[in-house]
Amino acid sequence: MLSISVVALTWLVSLRTLSTALDPSLEGTWRDWKATHSKEYIKQEEESFRRAVWEENLRMIQDHNTQADLGKHTYRLGMNHFGDLTNAEINERLNCFRPDSDHATQKNVVVFKSSKTRQIPDDVDWRAKGYVTPVKDQGECGSCWSFSATGALEAMHFKKTGKLVSLSEQNLIDCSEEQGNIGCQGGLMNQAFEYVRKQGGINSEKSYPYDGLDDYSCRYDPENSVTTCSSMGVIMTGDEEGLQQAVATVGPVSAAVDARSSEFHFYKSGIFKNPWLGDPDLTHAVLVVGYNSSSSKYWIVKNSWSSFWGDNGYMHIEQGSNQCGIADMACYPIP
Repeated sequence: MLSISVVALTWLVSLRTLSTALDPSLEGTWRDWKATHSKEYIKQEEESFRRAVWEENLRMIQDHNTQADLGKHTYRLGMNHFGDLTNAEINERLNCFRPDSDHATQKNVVVFKSSKTRQIPDDVDWRAKGYVTPVKDQGECGSCWSFSATGALEAMHFKKTGKLVSLSEQNLIDCSEEQGNIGCQGGLMNQAFEYVRKQGGINSEKSYPYDGLDDYSCRYDPENSVTTCSSMGVIMTGDEEGLQQAVATVGPVSAAVDARSSEFHFYKSGIFKNPWLGDPDLTHAVLVVGYNSSSSKYWIVKNSWSSFWGDNGYMHIEQGSNQCGIADMACYPIP
């Protein structure tokens, strides 16, 4: 969560830059947005600031979509529950993936290598085959890594048993510190898989519900264990062909992406491309649940920012150029 000092600094800087008078024609739209997302502000000064941030984000969204209508972008943006937050605040709150360059050299790891002779379908969508639980919401906790990990574990369990069970992110948040994860301050999916392997199980969402906090000790109950894993698979860094083959043959795969941009935060539809060039900075964890390579080439990505975000919680990321670094740190559990 944001520290008081960060919030205060953001306010001081932003109040100077957001000096334009509020647009009275947007009053009704602002009220509707607040009602939709249950937004309330104690002080008028705070609401004025948040309204100014919201208007700036709205203008950015509208400008982008105008350009998209002219063919300058392959995706569109939309207002969502992040509307009253600055880009810095969103990143401070949600940048929750902590890269580990040694993740492929750990014990209990199988490296998935792409093959020129492996035959796979042109299109895969594991949602249609029952492997994927509904979109979840990590809230203000930097726990994206746990949602990505449970998504892969849920799919693995479904493939093994034919039963789709929502697994507990809170179990991972509270209990995998020994493996290197730090709750709402971030973590890694492979370290979550290692916890499940070593512990011998993970509880269901129902028996160990999510509260989005990391203030509690581990409450894992082995009697309520749903599934476990024996090891994990990793994709060679940057190997999109390997990622595609893994998604096709294994199932949904955990991945990390560069999610720092405002365009990512307000993505709505279409095929996303990172708005800047250069090496990606992996900041967020997601779940790759499929791909399309027969016509438009893209990855189907499940996020953990609620169904208000994106296309009902999902995103299409361009395939073929390692957009957002999607193939740089991908992994999956092995039953």
